[in-house]
This record gives sequence, C-alpha cells and structure tokens, in this order.
Amino acid sequence: MTEQKVVIITGISSGMGLAAAELFNRKGWAVYGGARRVERLTALTDQGIHVQPLDVTDAASNKALVEWVKQDAGRIDVLINNAGYGEYGPLEEVGLDKARQQFEVNLFGAADLTQQIIPTMRAQGSGRIINISSIGGDIYMPLGGWYHATKAAINMFSDVLDLEVEKFGIRSVVVQPGGTQSEWAKTSMANAAKNLNANSPYTNLVTSMTKMLTSGEPKVTAADLAEVFYKAATDRKPKRRYFHSLGDRLVVMIGRRNPRTWRTGLKFVMNRFMK
Repeated sequence: MTEQKVVIITGISSGMGLAAAELFNRKGWAVYGGARRVERLTALTDQGIHVQPLDVTDAASNKALVEWVKQDAGRIDVLINNAGYGEYGPLEEVGLDKARQQFEVNLFGAADLTQQIIPTMRAQGSGRIINISSIGGDIYMPLGGWYHATKAAINMFSDVLDLEVEKFGIRSVVVQPGGTQSEWAKTSMANAAKNLNANSPYTNLVTSMTKMLTSGEPKVTAADLAEVFYKAATDRKPKRRYFHSLGDRLVVMIGRRNPRTWRTGLKFVMNRFMK
C-alpha cells in the first residue's frame, strides 16, 4: 500500500487530462489513468505515471482500471472524471445514436467510475470526486445541444452525489473550464460538419460557427486548468464549483440569472461571423 496520495484521471492522452497527470505527478502523487489513444501514453509512463488503455463507455475497462489501482496502491483519494468530447451538429440532424454516445462518454462513463470507487472511499472515510464539466453546462451555443445537455447533467449529477456522500467524508465537486488551448474546438466543429445531411439548411451556420469558435487561440492553457484541478483536489474546504477566471464565473452567472442577456449577446457575436 502506497503512502502517497492516489489520483485516478481519465482522458490523460492530451489536453487538460495530460497536464493534470503531469502536475499531480510532480506534486508527489501516485497518478493512475488511461485513455483510448494508447499511442500517446508512452511519455507518461516514462515519467512514472501509471497508465493503461481505457474506454469509459466500457464497464469492463473501467473495472479493470479501478481494480488495478486498488490492488497496486491500496487506496483511492481522488477521481477526476475528465474524459469527454463534443458531438456538435444541428439537433435536427445529429443521429440519436451519436447523441447517446455523447451521454455515454460525458455522463455515464463518469457515473460508472464513480459508482466503482465510492465503496473504497467510504471505507477510507475520505475521498474527492472531481467532475470536469464546462461553462457550457450553464450557457449554450448553436450546434452544441447534446454537448451542453451532458454538461448540465454532470453538474446536477455531481451536486446530488455531494449531498449523498458528504456524510462518509467524500465530496463531489465540479470544475467548469472555459475556452482553453486544445484540440477541442477543431474536433467539435469537425464533428458538426460530419453530422450535416446532404444539402443541409444548416451548412452556413456550421461554417459561421466554425469561424467563430476557431478564430482566435485562447490564452488559457491546459496547464492553467491543471492547477484548477489540483486546487479542487486539495482544498481543505472544497467549493461546489471551480473556475479558472473571473470571466468564466461571470459568464456562467449571466447564463443562470439573465438568460435573455446571454441570448442577446450571443446573437450579436454570431452576426459578426454570419455570411
């Protein structure tokens, strides 16, 4: 049994998951995790990070990871449910099979891992579950309907879970990143283009939204968000929500309290990119 704190992180092959794995490792934690793109995991192994192939939509894959950590480390202090993607496209045209897959990855994969690690945390009398949502769980844009739905769902899942497990010494919290330097925007909009029907009436919308979402590189890096992950994992008195910046917090506040203001502002920005 290791004396180190132990963290499991999903989706560690790139972006925030990769940066978080490296940060926790530098901080002296025992880091375990996985991703589907196993060819990207070699560099993490070289740093002493424990990795294996992981598909969060496969219950057997999730169980294999959790059982490995329990046997190898003897404890689980933190689970970071980071794996996710954006199945963008018009709600009229995105196939419901793809919509279900979006929920399988962004919500049910996290829920499966959470259910598997809670008994260990409860026996320890401590533990923290960090669900990586998005400011898109409270605000929205065209073409992201299914993505936004999953992030709103993970927010509610986390809040209910926190009420249920706090008495066992376990806390469930949410990190809501905003725009971050990553492959996310390009991948999501590529999915939107793939999800268009032939002669779709939404073609111009996809073109315009692609320009809007990829027109500038965000200043915030994955390493910046990794620091937020670490704070969420180590705060003595954890918050329900964690944001990287005041701007992200304010955008979410507007979306919650003044939805008409959000919609008006979004349409104004969209019009700048429309043909």
